[in-house]
Amino acid sequence: MISLGDLYIVAPDREQSGVGASLTLHHPLLVHTISVDQYIKDRTIINNMTAFSVEGTPADSAILALEELVGSVDLVVSGINSGSNLGWDVMVSGTVGAAFQGYVRGYPTIAISVGSIQNPIFTVPAKLLKIISEYIKNNTIEQCFLNVNVPSVKANDLKGVEITRLGGRSYGESVRKDTSGIHEKYWISRNRPIHNDNGNGTDMFAMKNNIASITPIALNFTNSDEIASLELLLAGLSDHLFDIAN
Repeated sequence: MISLGDLYIVAPDREQSGVGASLTLHHPLLVHTISVDQYIKDRTIINNMTAFSVEGTPADSAILALEELVGSVDLVVSGINSGSNLGWDVMVSGTVGAAFQGYVRGYPTIAISVGSIQNPIFTVPAKLLKIISEYIKNNTIEQCFLNVNVPSVKANDLKGVEITRLGGRSYGESVRKDTSGIHEKYWISRNRPIHNDNGNGTDMFAMKNNIASITPIALNFTNSDEIASLELLLAGLSDHLFDIAN
């Protein structure tokens, strides 16, 4: 029997892989209430569940949930997504992009993914998500952002759980040109394996070795190590700019 709390599901109405944290700002968003009874297989679940389908991005869905449809919550979860979100890929991940919206609003937030697109096994990530959620609740953690990736394996094949850092790029982009129609069309795919900076301690290394990865995420993109050298390099820039203006 699940007793963590009531569940509100606010999700895009279609596949949104690769949209990152993009928002829909130039046209209204349609929202539809969804009956969840047809999707429930475990009839021992006693929590209230309310679901909405959004004609928008994952980040749109999170904003609508927290600002209008649901309001204040105890925990924001984005996922469980089919396919890993590792290393620099978090920059284009719709799963992580939605989670950002919970984190910047001050909520404890989890983005969670299972490492397979074809026939993913959700049992282990679901159990891990419940354990992490209980830990956050019991320790009254007010704000955090965890990016969790779990191998698509059965519980007996999981080698453990590790706290990790983000690895590097796992895939690069390629472009395919289509000239079959009247107009030239281009298809962008992320299908070039790169796997740089995937050594011990990274999320990529953990997943490669059937270890679930938990990476704490922060929003500060500032490269503090380069501030002093950049100040030296651009010394006098303001004076030079004013001289040009005058």
